[in-house]
Amino acid sequence: MVHTLVDSLTAHASRHPDRTAYRYLVTGDCDGETREISYGQLARRTRAVAAWLQERGLTGSRAMLLYPPGLEFVSAFLGCLAAGVVAVPGVPPQGRSHNHRALTRMKRLIADADAKIILGGREVVESLGQLAGHLPELDDIARKATEDIPDEAADDWLPTSLSADSVAFLQYTSGSTSAPRGVMVTHANLLDNERLVTERMGHSPDVLAEYGHEMFVSWLPVYHDMGLIGPVLNTVHLGATATLFSPLHFLQRPERWLEAVTRYRPHTSGGPNFAYELCLKHATPALLDRLDLSSWKVAFNGAEPVRAATLRRFADTFAPAGFARRALYPCYGLAEATLMVTGGSVHTEPVLLRAEDDGPHAGALDAAAVGCGRPGPGLTVTIADPEHETELPEGETGEIWVGGAGVAKGYWRNALATRRTFRATLPGHEGRFLRTGDLGFLRDGELFVTGRLKDLLVIDGRNHYPQDLELSAELSHPALRPGCTAAFAVDGGTEGEQPVVVAEVAPDAEGEAEKITDQVRSAIGEAHGLSLREVVLVRPGTIPKTSSGKIQRRATRAAYLDGTLAVIGTPDRR
Repeated sequence: MVHTLVDSLTAHASRHPDRTAYRYLVTGDCDGETREISYGQLARRTRAVAAWLQERGLTGSRAMLLYPPGLEFVSAFLGCLAAGVVAVPGVPPQGRSHNHRALTRMKRLIADADAKIILGGREVVESLGQLAGHLPELDDIARKATEDIPDEAADDWLPTSLSADSVAFLQYTSGSTSAPRGVMVTHANLLDNERLVTERMGHSPDVLAEYGHEMFVSWLPVYHDMGLIGPVLNTVHLGATATLFSPLHFLQRPERWLEAVTRYRPHTSGGPNFAYELCLKHATPALLDRLDLSSWKVAFNGAEPVRAATLRRFADTFAPAGFARRALYPCYGLAEATLMVTGGSVHTEPVLLRAEDDGPHAGALDAAAVGCGRPGPGLTVTIADPEHETELPEGETGEIWVGGAGVAKGYWRNALATRRTFRATLPGHEGRFLRTGDLGFLRDGELFVTGRLKDLLVIDGRNHYPQDLELSAELSHPALRPGCTAAFAVDGGTEGEQPVVVAEVAPDAEGEAEKITDQVRSAIGEAHGLSLREVVLVRPGTIPKTSSGKIQRRATRAAYLDGTLAVIGTPDRR
């Protein structure tokens, strides 16, 4: 029988049944209510869920997982793996109003995955029952709150015969540039990527012992690949301990993340670049005085553009609290490659590259481009001309192509997209490659990611990366919210493609709209030599984002063209 993560769980539960697998901070505060589950308890809950699914003949079908933050998701996910049921992590509807974006995504995923069962927390399942009359998609789907499955059901579990190529779960893409697609992650993909995360982040047996198995602190959403495959599943792979809390509690008080690192002293923790920026905004002297970040050896930064200025400021600001610059860990990955593709070497500073330099220089933290590390064992990363499908020489920017065991099986029930994305070939290379849709270049084996192919702006024959324009705009005035700006191009008729910037602005800055737009225009003109067609300031929280917090530039562009943006004041068109 093929080895799976369930086998890892079983082995750890047998050897160390009382070791804490996960603790959950119910309020997000270290001194608040805490819930824990040991390896022995987790293994029993996993078998109980698996047996319940098996008894209902659901092996081989898809189960939508809709859970609020907490520990119940973990046993449900592993229970699906143990039953041979394909798990489909999703974003649960929240609150009485049921966020429209979450409902729309949930309906799309249910239909696309052809889910036969919805597993969720008790409150979620009850709320779905109330929604059933309004959502025809729920009529023929069974729903079960896994808290109501008794532990005794574990005794009826039967090991399921699986192959390495069996699909473990569908990881739906974030939908930053297209409709979400279900990536078929096999058991072999999953184990290969767990080995890669372990190797790249230095989670060796010696480190596990040194840290008393306290490896992770994480607030990342578990329905997203970085939060799931990193902190949650790598914990089971290692037999380690992870401390988890809600993304909402982090957003409400970003310092909770740093307080949890101080309290539980993990080896590894991280998030997207915006998370580090939020921590910087709350870095008061009083906070720094009560923090101890000296245990933090891998502060991974991925899922969105990594900013050199953010790395520099974070390292400088939190150095008095024991944070080491060499802990900064830019990395790159995507759902189609299970998760991780490249990462740095532990205990070395990030590799950064000035635009005018001929080579990368470690330690120059005001540099423009941030290296995201090197591919791990068994992976090949190359840069290709996306139109001619030929390899480009080192230093030239093109599409990032990835080959290796971590590359997923393809898109669920989408043969055309699978063939186009997962079946690329390159002259002089054996095997097939994944076309990531990301742009970047290689320098001395280090990968530098520069943007998204579909988001690229071509103005007057010159290429501009939207995230560069967005950063320049955000830095132009303190009222503009970090990570809440979208830059894109629109048809200017006889004048060709013209750039537009849409930015969320703080509510108390509405009276400064004219000054803000003037400074945005000035910053873009000075830094990029561009004249903006329009600067549009909008209310906080209204720019479209993916479930993982990435800006949806194409959706923002569509809303701009439709006139449906939540505009503050009069748009600045010149």
